[in-house]
Amino acid sequence: MTVRALLVGVSIAALGSVAASAADLIIPTTPQPIYSAAGFDWEGLYIGARVGGESYNSVGFGVIGGVVGVNFIPVDPFLLGLEATGDYIWGNGVGAGEFFANIRAGAIVTDAALVYAIGGVGVYSGNGVTVSEYQLGGGVEFAVTDAITVRGELVGMGDFDNANDAFFEGAKATVGVFYHF
Repeated sequence: MTVRALLVGVSIAALGSVAASAADLIIPTTPQPIYSAAGFDWEGLYIGARVGGESYNSVGFGVIGGVVGVNFIPVDPFLLGLEATGDYIWGNGVGAGEFFANIRAGAIVTDAALVYAIGGVGVYSGNGVTVSEYQLGGGVEFAVTDAITVRGELVGMGDFDNANDAFFEGAKATVGVFYHF
């Protein structure tokens, strides 16, 4: 074998190995994950305004008021909250204030939806009458932005003044808009 044939063979082998190793330089990569929003944060302080109607002893009234509260999530998806409400009640010759301290307990059914039960005690004061009251009910709340929710709520109401009264002497239905800090 001649030196020339040996050099040609070594050159072909070298070129073949360079071409084979060049194919190995392409390293497969995993694409970066697409950003996914974490969902609405139900925990923390919130304030809101609401409107609705109230029926007490078969008489209807208008309701406008405000709410301030705080939510805690002790274990996902369960929510606990404390809330204070103040409403102005008007109609049928009545102009009164109604204030409640409430406890909420609910479940976050999706990132943007909350279903809850609510109960509380309060006071009605108007037209020279002050009455201690209670309320029990529930509602749904939906997140519409990162900080804004809308809520619909229905509660049954009664007073502590007469043990012979029906448990629920009235009902209140409200819708509201809330800002979560």
